[in-house]
This record gives sequence, structure tokens and C-alpha cells, in this order.
Amino acid sequence: MRVAITGGTGFVGRHLAERLGAEQSVIVSRRTGVGLDDVDALTAAFAGCDVVAHCAGINREIGDQTFQRVHVDGTRAVVEAARRAGVQRIVMVSFLRARPDCGSGYHESKWEAEEIIRHSGIDHTILKSGMIYGRGDHMIDHVARAARTLPFFWTVGFRERRARPVPVDDAVDVLVAAAKGRIAEPTIAVMGADEVTLGEALRRIARVAGRNPVFLPVPLWIIRVLAQVTEWTMVTPLVAKAQARMLAEGVTVPAPFAPEPPEEFRPRRPFSDDRVREALPDGRFTLDDLRITRWWRARRA
Repeated sequence: MRVAITGGTGFVGRHLAERLGAEQSVIVSRRTGVGLDDVDALTAAFAGCDVVAHCAGINREIGDQTFQRVHVDGTRAVVEAARRAGVQRIVMVSFLRARPDCGSGYHESKWEAEEIIRHSGIDHTILKSGMIYGRGDHMIDHVARAARTLPFFWTVGFRERRARPVPVDDAVDVLVAAAKGRIAEPTIAVMGADEVTLGEALRRIARVAGRNPVFLPVPLWIIRVLAQVTEWTMVTPLVAKAQARMLAEGVTVPAPFAPEPPEEFRPRRPFSDDRVREALPDGRFTLDDLRITRWWRARRA
């Protein structure tokens, strides 16, 4: 089995490529010179591949990298290239609560991408995944570095939301099973073995990172303002607006409903201190994480 991985240098795609190895995988990303807007280049990249693992996605818009262009137009191009290259199966990584008409560009564009896959005529599996964590992720990376940088942290609102964090190794297990055609359902919900409140998850990450910040419950509108400010000012925002929406809803129930994978493929690794420790980043936030710092250095150079 040979698998083309869109977003192959991103978080999930990179882990999938490492699992499959160079002989079984083809990495497709802007860093390798193949953009999602180039059907001809995608077709060439997919040649000789049995499966496309469509892992490409963004959680915030920057310049011409919009949700419409990446999630919707990009998925349409992936499907067309897969047809031309004779790819037999597409496995798409989506989000657990991607759905239409909910007021979030991220959620709605991910849903539209799902629909493109469903109506492609190509055998497929759509993985509606919860919060995936591991080395190089956004959740543990950002929370740990923020806890090392700031004397306080925040939780969303006064009612605890819940999540079922998915270890990236478990997510890759499901991806590989779907790529091999071992999952019959065309759409499945991928959630972790443990359910925790978001407050519990944040405190565990901070504690394992060696910090004990003060946690402050704040209303959602403040988180949304923070998200907008950090999207404007940080290279990788502390929290993106799409992530603020996720935190506000909780990440335990698929919307719309989708079944979990068969028992043998369900995530089993616990959200434990050891798992968190394996994913911890080095250091804290610095001025290098600010967009203006990058701009100033580039200007001087």
C-alpha cells in the first residue's frame, strides 16, 4: 500500500508519514512544492498511490490561506487529482463537530470538505476527530509554554466543558486501519479513551510542565478577543478563534452524529502524565513568537 499524505509536514500528516516510512508514503505539502490549488501537480504526486490521506488543514486564516481555499477548494482539487491518478480510496481527517450553518468558518468549511469527499464517487473514510495531542501539537505545546511564561491561565466560562483528547499515535492507528479499508463506516468519530474537563486537562499539562499558575474562569467573549489579538500578533496564536469555539462547545459529542470505530480500532491510550510528558515542548513563549519580531528581522536582513 502506497499512501499520498496531504499536509504531510503538518502535525498529524508528519506522524502518519513516520509510521508508514518513506517507501510507503508520499508527502504532499507546500513545503515539498505541491500546493492544494495545483491539480496537475497533485495528480503527479498521487501517481502510483493506492490511497490519499487528506490531512491538510488550517485553524486560522492568513492572507490567501483561507478556510475556503484550503478546506473547500483544496479538497475539491484533491478529489479531482485522485480521480485522474486512479487512487482507490481517500481518508480525510476532519473535526468532530464540523457541521453546516453554525457560524464558524472553520467548522462549516470542514463540513463542506466532508461533503465533497462523500459525493466524490471514490471509496472513502472520513475521520471526525476530537482534540489530537502529541509532540508538536497545538494543545499541549501552547498550554505548557503559556504556563511557563505567564503567572495565570484561564478556563472558558463558569461551566466546565469536557473533552476526550486523542493521542496522535491512536489517531494514526485509526488512519492506517481506514487506509487499509478495515473500517466499513464511511464516517466515524475518533475520540480518546479518557473524558476530562478542559480545566482538568489544562491543570495536568501545567503541572507536568512544572508550573502551577492561577487559573481564572473568564467569559467566552474574552477568549474570543484574546484569540483575535493573538491571531494578529503571534506567528502561531496562543489560541485561534476556531479553537475558542471548540473550547466553548466542548469536544466529546460528534455533530452531526457519527459512530465510533469498531472496538478493535478505538483509541485506548490514556490521557496520563506520561503521555503529556512525552508531548511537552522545550522552553516558553518569547519575543520570537511575535509576528512583528519576525517582520523586523526580515526587514533588517
